[in-house]
Amino acid sequence: MSDAYAVIGNPIIHSKSPLIHTAFSKQTKQKMHYKALFAPLNGFAEAIKVFRKNNGKGMNVTTPFKFDAYKISTQLTEHAEAAQAVNTLLFNSNEIYGHNTDGIGLIRDIVTNLGFAITAKRILICGAGGAASGIILPLLQKNPSTLVISNRTVQKAYKLQDQFSSFNNIIVANDNMDIAKREFDLVINATSTSLIGKSLILPRNIFASGSLAYDLMYSNKQTPFLKFAQKEGAEYLSDGTGMLVEQAAESFFLWRGIRPKTKEIIKNIRNGS
Repeated sequence: MSDAYAVIGNPIIHSKSPLIHTAFSKQTKQKMHYKALFAPLNGFAEAIKVFRKNNGKGMNVTTPFKFDAYKISTQLTEHAEAAQAVNTLLFNSNEIYGHNTDGIGLIRDIVTNLGFAITAKRILICGAGGAASGIILPLLQKNPSTLVISNRTVQKAYKLQDQFSSFNNIIVANDNMDIAKREFDLVINATSTSLIGKSLILPRNIFASGSLAYDLMYSNKQTPFLKFAQKEGAEYLSDGTGMLVEQAAESFFLWRGIRPKTKEIIKNIRNGS
């Protein structure tokens, strides 16, 4: 029986993870199979238990189970601890290793694939939920000049600031007036607005010369956030396709000890193939 892997979520039908990991396994000639697994909202722990009994070796975890995965992990990486959320599980005898590869995937896409340096840059993150918490530590480790968090519920932004209080360059924007006073080199949409086709309400003139607008959502068409950024003069635009594939590659490396090549797969997903 070949090793089993899966992505677990609710909903899960939209997930591109099976496509990505099947491509990785063919590319690296690994004997494994990967599927999408739907779990009831109160059935995460039971689904994990059954999966492990059926030769399950590892899992990707998506909405809404990343916090559940954090709670069941018996060992956590630095990135999982910082995010307080887990998107990758590795099962090894009685241990459950929890990792968060989202931030690693984002950094690899921005720095390596897009060639955009983060060090000394001014960053704005829009959103303070699980998506934002997973990317903040890797961004801060790149030593930006400042990292500003903006969120509709400002208390959540302050909670993230406290969570990463060992860094002294993380700032909370209380409202759009606070944002309007600044310019940013990198603006990241970590909200769910693009998922539901809505525009993110931001002040004008916040994109600095040579800036990058990055939407964590992946899409075959330009998101409302990226349309706004283009009109406002952002020089570089990117959706989250590259991050999606790069974070998957980090999971694959954790499971199999082999780092797959990603550029062709990113291109294929963007082309809808």
